[in-house]
Order: sequence, then structure tokens, then C-alpha cells
Amino acid sequence: MKNIVLFIFVILLAIIPLFLQEDAEFGGADGQAEEAIGEIAPKYEPWFHSIWEPPSGEIESLLFSLQAAVGAIIIGYVIGFGRARKKYSSKE
Repeated sequence: MKNIVLFIFVILLAIIPLFLQEDAEFGGADGQAEEAIGEIAPKYEPWFHSIWEPPSGEIESLLFSLQAAVGAIIIGYVIGFGRARKKYSSKE
């Protein structure tokens, strides 16, 4: 019962802010940094350009999500391997 209540609470924490901020724009820090640089130094030219630009924002989000998933898998594997090695190592 306790787990169900906690699960519902987590779901509500994720959904309620979406309805409270009706006209909110979800943007990344990159866009905000670009705006700030444009205000401080309007003639600034970036010194680096992307080698490959994803064709759409959805593909860019997919690649970012894939990167996060691979990172989470690696971190989970390392933590699990360390715990298993500690648990099954012989301490004779």
C-alpha cells in the first residue's frame, strides 16, 4: 500500500506542473546562453560550428535520450558489478 501511495505521489509531481504552467516554454540552457551573449556582445561570431546538424529537433532529442540511456546503463553496470564483486568475493 505504501508503494502505491508513493507511486501516485510521484506521478502527480510529474503531471501537476504541466497544467500549472500553461504558456511555459521549455528551453535549454544553450538558447538562454546564446541570448545572453547576444545582449552582451552583439558582434560576437562563434568560433566553432557543428560537423553535423541533426535534420530535426526530434532526432536531436532522440540522440540526447540515447546518450543518457547509454550513460545510465554504464553507470548501473559499474555499480552492480562492484556490489556483486563485494558480495561474492571470498574473505578467507
